[in-house]
Amino acid sequence: MDDERLGLDAVGGGFRLWVVAMVVGALMGTLRTLPNSPWLVRLGNVWVELFRNIPLLVQIFLWYFVVPKMFPAMQQIPGFVLVVLALGFFTSARIAEQVRAGIQALARGQRYAGMALGFTTAQTYRYVILPMAFRIILPPLTSESMNLLKNSSVAFAVSIAELTMFAMQAQEETSRGVEIYIAVTALYAISAFAVNRLMALAEKKMQIPGLIIAGATGGGH
Repeated sequence: MDDERLGLDAVGGGFRLWVVAMVVGALMGTLRTLPNSPWLVRLGNVWVELFRNIPLLVQIFLWYFVVPKMFPAMQQIPGFVLVVLALGFFTSARIAEQVRAGIQALARGQRYAGMALGFTTAQTYRYVILPMAFRIILPPLTSESMNLLKNSSVAFAVSIAELTMFAMQAQEETSRGVEIYIAVTALYAISAFAVNRLMALAEKKMQIPGLIIAGATGGGH
């Protein structure tokens, strides 16, 4: 179908993957730290353990072949969207763990400060805890963003048109596998390096001097 031929292009597909992974990961990581919400904490824990402990390739096969058969309504969803969900949810489990660690690295006084201002729990997370936690975890988020880009290569296993699939098709048509795979390797390396530089710039702009040191002495949300 047309959407599958478009596939996981370098910009559009990569951005969709990143948004899914980041939004879901931030949500699940936050749920795991909520006070007085044991069921939400368990939901976050189950999400992380489920998607973190199943190999990525197996998850892609499950989403692409099994889920549409179990839920006929999902047969109308383009295949590349299912692959985006598989990759995004897999990475979200790793991001959720980092978000949880970032929140728990903050001093307890951050939460108490929000409560003293009359904030609700949601407002405390939105205006006080999460903005500072994300500054702490920007370095590991950089690695996850790079891994997400590289992991998209496994989409070739279900015939989604991405860079690796293009290389395989070009190699069959031209018989110039060495040149093609060297070029593809270079493209992945350049793309990952570009992500690294963008995230490093964001880290430099957003860092708060002394935040990690201060958080390390009194964490425990």
